[in-house]
Amino acid sequence: MTMSNLAYDATADGGDTSPQDIAAMQALRPVPRISIQAFCETEGVANPVERAGEDRRMTKAHLKVHMGGIPTAIEFYQSAPTPNLILLESRSEPKQLLEQLAQLSEYCDPSSKVVVIGHYNDVGLYRELIRSGISEYVIAPVSMADIVSVVSSIFVDPEAEPIGRSIAFVGAKGGVGSSTIAHNVAWAMSSLFKSEVVVADLDLAFGTANINFDQDPAQGIAEAVFSPERVDEVYLDRLLTQCAEHLSLLAAPSTLERVYDFDPDAFAQLVDTAQRSVPLLVLDVPHVWTGWAKNTLVKADEIVITATPELANLRNTKNMVDMLKRLRPNDPPPKLIINQAGVPKRPEISPSDFAEPLGLTPMSVIGFDPLLFGNAANNGRMLGEMDAKNPVVAIINEIAHVLTGRSEIRTKKKAGLGSLLGKLSRNKK
Repeated sequence: MTMSNLAYDATADGGDTSPQDIAAMQALRPVPRISIQAFCETEGVANPVERAGEDRRMTKAHLKVHMGGIPTAIEFYQSAPTPNLILLESRSEPKQLLEQLAQLSEYCDPSSKVVVIGHYNDVGLYRELIRSGISEYVIAPVSMADIVSVVSSIFVDPEAEPIGRSIAFVGAKGGVGSSTIAHNVAWAMSSLFKSEVVVADLDLAFGTANINFDQDPAQGIAEAVFSPERVDEVYLDRLLTQCAEHLSLLAAPSTLERVYDFDPDAFAQLVDTAQRSVPLLVLDVPHVWTGWAKNTLVKADEIVITATPELANLRNTKNMVDMLKRLRPNDPPPKLIINQAGVPKRPEISPSDFAEPLGLTPMSVIGFDPLLFGNAANNGRMLGEMDAKNPVVAIINEIAHVLTGRSEIRTKKKAGLGSLLGKLSRNKK
């Protein structure tokens, strides 16, 4: 680390995450299950530290913030064990800071890591701190992204294999085509970029991935979910079914022989293991609002909501977007696909009117094409296999480019809001 001040956004302490911080967070790996205790002297440091503890990349870590600097930490650890990591803010001059840290070291376990957040930009101090065993010296002010980044740099092995990207697809209502789009986008990513992709069908009772890919595997996702203690890379590989050269499937049993009531973290081990195994993991999440569905969406790297252009879909999409923005304040908002547009004789909301109350630009608008989709579904084939030159296939390919970071959403001019929000508010009365 250089001794120049870290990039700092004026909004960092106030609760709003800057676009720069959001971009920086996307490259960070999840922090392992560790205990962290912070001793802060100012609200300007305490606030971003507390917000860092709420970020999804810190889900496994247990963070406790205390007001008071190194003297408070010394008093605290005289009668308490030290955690994996201690964050210390100090406004003391370099000489006094080093004396306080020497006193604290008498009560610290040698295995505990220590990060100091100081207010002096002093190269000599930095070198002396590192020489004395301090893991990192960060100069205030700091942002939430700075905190997560420094914790990640200490506890995540830089030589470790990169974590795969998880993309969760969910429908605003049942029957909007979310699963079909998820499967086709996964197939497009695997065929266009020759990248290994795993599709996980999380709808254990009614999942359609096995039908869409024309597969009937004896094992699949149920074995992993009901025996999480067995899930590792080797076991997961045995459960996968090869659908194409670079595409594998964790199929749902699609039977009603048992009920599928899960704990909130039921899919966590499966997702973590899969992300260590492949670059791209596509999660086909059913249209339910349970603890496990909510947790799966919150922890995903990217969320794609599919909706059809009518009022109930708009209401549901807005509820989901608002909720996910609250639950994922340090991540980009969900991406939106409007599907089945242009159904003959059906009154529809225009894409621009649909998008405006959401504050989103649709990633894609897919037209109603029952012949193409019906033939593909009935034959167990992907759209690109049925008609590679169809305009819908070009849209699917563009979605694959956007979700893998190879291109950006094309922005379009927004139309007026009209009376849609009025309708939504009236419907709630």
